[in-house]
Amino acid sequence: MNRSQCEQAVANFAGQCILVLGDVMLDEFFWGRAHRIAPEAPVPVVEIERESYVLGGAANVAANIRALGGIPLVVGVVGDDLAAEYLRDAMLRWHLEWHGLVVDPNRPTTRKTRVMVNAHQMARFDRESRRPVSESIETALIAKLDAWLPHVAAVAVSDYDKGVLTPRVLRHALTTARRQELPVALDPKPARFTDYQPVTVVTPNHHEAAQIAQTPLLDDTWFGDICRRLSAMLGNAHILVTRGEAGMTLYEADGRLHHLPAVAREVYDVTGAGDTVLAVLTLGLSTGLALYQAAELANRAAGVVVGKLGTATVRPEELVAGQVLAVR
Repeated sequence: MNRSQCEQAVANFAGQCILVLGDVMLDEFFWGRAHRIAPEAPVPVVEIERESYVLGGAANVAANIRALGGIPLVVGVVGDDLAAEYLRDAMLRWHLEWHGLVVDPNRPTTRKTRVMVNAHQMARFDRESRRPVSESIETALIAKLDAWLPHVAAVAVSDYDKGVLTPRVLRHALTTARRQELPVALDPKPARFTDYQPVTVVTPNHHEAAQIAQTPLLDDTWFGDICRRLSAMLGNAHILVTRGEAGMTLYEADGRLHHLPAVAREVYDVTGAGDTVLAVLTLGLSTGLALYQAAELANRAAGVVVGKLGTATVRPEELVAGQVLAVR
């Protein structure tokens, strides 16, 4: 895809309505410096200089869609706690609709707290529940899906294995989307891979792909076989394997295999890169791009976002340029 084609494709993202289903999270960052060791234990003393709260998980997928001009509608679960308020505030800053969030007072809002020292991640603390949501919460999620699915052009499903995407919720979302002929892109977890059907395309990373296929990851020649196995497990779905510094491998259901080299100029942080890939891939499919073209743009977006520190999004002009541009 040349620059002119890329500009047109990205321009077409504007106004595309995308349903984002999955595990919404709050990403909390403590930024500071460490100059000394604590007297009571051999650990660094971190002097916190500032805090920041940004959208994570499925909410970060939505933020990336919004940053590129799309209109995301988020369906997920939060607790009845302070983290949920921070998350709603962050969604409002992005002008995101948050009425698709179902409140479950019996579980915490998923919160990942990262301690960043001298621009490097020193520690991470997770507060979450992984138990499946209750039947009543499932019913509430399905009601949200039924209200919004008739009004979207595509669906992005973000599974971080936090209990929201139960078999019942997944089955309803995927079968309804297929009935409405909506493309569905899904970021999976290996444990319940066969539950992800019907689906258009899934986006495992290379470690997950090898785990699902139950085969060692040896070299590039194995990717065709791995992808064929994964595609067959999902009833002939497309497979896009993200491979870090090696780029991506796209397997189309008709057997075509494409290797997309990485485009990152410098890698600072891979946090949330999978969210960006899912967002751009779904946007591309929503506008009618061929799968390979949508994957090209997703690969380009991944190369941009890993050049940023922390959970980040990609702006249209950065996606076209293929690099991080100066902050406006």
